[in-house]
Amino acid sequence: MTDILDALCATFPEAKLEAVQNPSPSAQHSLLADNAHAAAIAAALRDTHGFDLCSNVSGVDWPARKIKETIVRKEVVDGEEKEVKETVEREIPGHLEVVYHLYSVAKKSGPFVLRLRTGDRENDVAVPSLTPGWKSAEVQEREVFDLFGVRFTGHPDLRRLLMWDEFADHPMRKDYVAPDDYEYEPTPHDEVLERLKARGVQA
Repeated sequence: MTDILDALCATFPEAKLEAVQNPSPSAQHSLLADNAHAAAIAAALRDTHGFDLCSNVSGVDWPARKIKETIVRKEVVDGEEKEVKETVEREIPGHLEVVYHLYSVAKKSGPFVLRLRTGDRENDVAVPSLTPGWKSAEVQEREVFDLFGVRFTGHPDLRRLLMWDEFADHPMRKDYVAPDDYEYEPTPHDEVLERLKARGVQA
């Protein structure tokens, strides 16, 4: 990862590239690329670094969240300099991510994990499509669009894959609320009746 990141930073000095560490036992670290340079970086990963196979494209929903951080500062207390710890709360804006798992068939190596990130979860939800680099990403990007709401600019056929065209929501969003009943199955079976009763609705 480090060698490839260094090479990409040298090739694209204006790009914003960030190594995202994975603390889990898999230690499957990833590279977060800015959207403006994503297509060029993808082409370099394929052509220069040999990642000729995109095996998986998935989405991740990151709602806005608050984290607590400890700040250590030095203060003079009773004429003596001391370290003072203060806990502050910071809000991280929500966003969506698209994660690509890349392999090199020739070198028998991988995965190399590439991430793209939207500006937010509501209005700025576009990232560039990487289908020009890997045809296998086409259907999987459609799935991420359908279930998470990410819009892939430059995608050759961006339309819903699993949900019907009139469906308004994105079921894999963490704040998605399933309806009490579904239009294609209007029979009020026991589970539906329980949901309706919980909301005080007479079926």
